[in-house]
Amino acid sequence: MFRPLELFVGLRYTRAKRRNHFISFISLASMLGVALGITALITVLSVMNGFEQELRTRILSMTSHLVVTGPGGKLADWPDLVARLEGHPQILGAAPYIQGQAMLVNGGLVSGALVRGVLPAEEPRVSEIGAHMTAGALDDLVPGEFRIILGSELASALGVGRGDRVVLITPKATVTPAGILPKLRRFTVAGIFEVGMYEYDRNTAIVHIEDAARLFRLGKAVSGVRLKVADLFAAPRLNRQLSAELGRGYWVTDWTQQHANFFRAIRTEKTMMFIILMLIVGVAAFNIVSTLVMVVTDKRADIAILRTLGLTPGRVMAVFMIQGAVIGLAGTALGVMGGISLALNVETLVPALEQLIGHKFLSPDVYYISELPSELELTDVIRISVAAFSLTLLATIYPAWRAARTQPAEALRYE
Repeated sequence: MFRPLELFVGLRYTRAKRRNHFISFISLASMLGVALGITALITVLSVMNGFEQELRTRILSMTSHLVVTGPGGKLADWPDLVARLEGHPQILGAAPYIQGQAMLVNGGLVSGALVRGVLPAEEPRVSEIGAHMTAGALDDLVPGEFRIILGSELASALGVGRGDRVVLITPKATVTPAGILPKLRRFTVAGIFEVGMYEYDRNTAIVHIEDAARLFRLGKAVSGVRLKVADLFAAPRLNRQLSAELGRGYWVTDWTQQHANFFRAIRTEKTMMFIILMLIVGVAAFNIVSTLVMVVTDKRADIAILRTLGLTPGRVMAVFMIQGAVIGLAGTALGVMGGISLALNVETLVPALEQLIGHKFLSPDVYYISELPSELELTDVIRISVAAFSLTLLATIYPAWRAARTQPAEALRYE
């Protein structure tokens, strides 16, 4: 533990005007390097958190938190299951769905699609698709009238708009005197949605659940039940709980499993960015090494005098570790303040910078997310601060050890 003498001498060396101004410059450069690295790291991770949150919101606007399916992808007793699940305290809503692959045709334009049958009155309880309608509404889906809602990219690929008609072809074959033919049904485009995720806007079509049941010949059965929970991050735990309660006749999946590769890629990218940007702090920490080595060389006579007055090598080492720690602490504090300020104002500063230089960083013609979102997390700030300060402390060990090995007789021989 540092005693008052080491603390006093270490702080005095930090404040003192040095004969060698180059040492002062290196000290300042080290401090600013640490601050710059921490500022960049906090800002970048906050922007990545913002992108992750934005993408998660868009994905969950189409994907439910939990899905319960039965053997062979069918549920016959879904009304009883829905009533049972809605009684769970952590489940906010439950709605049945039917899902299957199909092909949509408009003249010479053909595109595959994932067709989802929903109950328009119940769907808002488990998804936000209604809030992303650019034309029409979910209530326009009327059973028996064979209406369809298309993603914006899918509608563009087929060259259709609201009121146009498309032919839907399912893989469920029909036996006729002419042979086995695919099942065809003409649908009227009742609406178009756009969630800002190409995967959904390009490949998803929505119909009424009764029309989907006729198309895929499910009768009174459905493909499964979609659930919305109070805490989406508790979905994996609730998945295990429901799997145990419902038994072996049901299969429960959550949103983290459905998009595991996507979120794993984001997590890996964040980890790599943390490591890469932490190298900036590492470079600044090496500057602290060079600074303290030069200070030790400059203060050899002072160290020798302290040793002759009875200061042990360990206490001499503490003096210079304190000096390096002060540089690291100052740089860390400046970096944290700069990083927090920048992360909290990214959404304001970036548009101002774009207007100043006349260039859009994320063009809406190319990117679905045209603004830079930012989400500052306290855990990131703490983790970055601790890692950066630990690096600066580590950098002080070698110079302080060299100072502790100074022999008074040799240092004072030519003084």
